[in-house]
Amino acid sequence: MPPPFLLSPINDAVFKMIFGDSHDIGHLTNFLKSALTIPPEDYEEVFLPDPHLMRDGWGDKLSILDVKLKTRSGKLIDIEIQLVDQPDLRERIVFYLAKMVTEQIGAGEPYRNIQRTICILITDFKLIAENTSYHNRYRLHDAASGSEFTDLLEVNTLELPKLPRNTDGSTLWDWMGFLKAKSKEEFVMLAEKNPEVKKAVAKLMTLTEDEQARMVADARDKMRWDIESRERAAVEKQRLEIARRLLARNRPVEEIIEDTGLSREKIQSLLH
Repeated sequence: MPPPFLLSPINDAVFKMIFGDSHDIGHLTNFLKSALTIPPEDYEEVFLPDPHLMRDGWGDKLSILDVKLKTRSGKLIDIEIQLVDQPDLRERIVFYLAKMVTEQIGAGEPYRNIQRTICILITDFKLIAENTSYHNRYRLHDAASGSEFTDLLEVNTLELPKLPRNTDGSTLWDWMGFLKAKSKEEFVMLAEKNPEVKKAVAKLMTLTEDEQARMVADARDKMRWDIESRERAAVEKQRLEIARRLLARNRPVEEIIEDTGLSREKIQSLLH
């Protein structure tokens, strides 16, 4: 009997099974063509330097299952999915991007050997508050004139919550719809609209019926939920400790509610 649900494409393990498969590169290249301004012929040869699914193992810390690739001309692209916003997310993306640049050349090698380095960050939350666009592309520009300093560094943000309900006519909307879809009906509708997405939907259905793939996806979800639960517990503990100190200083309960975000019931329970 087939599973009653389809795996989620934004589960990072499932995403890598679909888009990080060196034996089935079409899903990846078609997705990239929809998101980036790179000549199509550059995807005629794509090298995945990290084809292994669990390169970082199953440690206590949730490892990042990103998809890294090199195009025919040497451009480096890293694709990552983030389901939960983190305070240092932007700084980490900049660090990884810079690391990808510095790793390209050794001591004494000319800087002209540095190739264009691109990060695609897919989020299941709103990351860019300044606009409603679901796709933002950042490079090094002059803030006043808008002139470009270089295109060697590029960050593309793709925010699933900003995707409009109705298509904007782009193939990127189709792929974003595939990543955002929850029900089988949504996947079928997208498959009927776009033949390339249809192939990805077919692969997703195949993975869903694969017991090992489901186990890996479930393990990733459980690990993420456990880490999020521990983080929430740590934040709650910190807020309670702050509330205790404020109560000891005879601060009004109303002020403590405002300062900590705790409920009145939580704060009053500390008085007993």
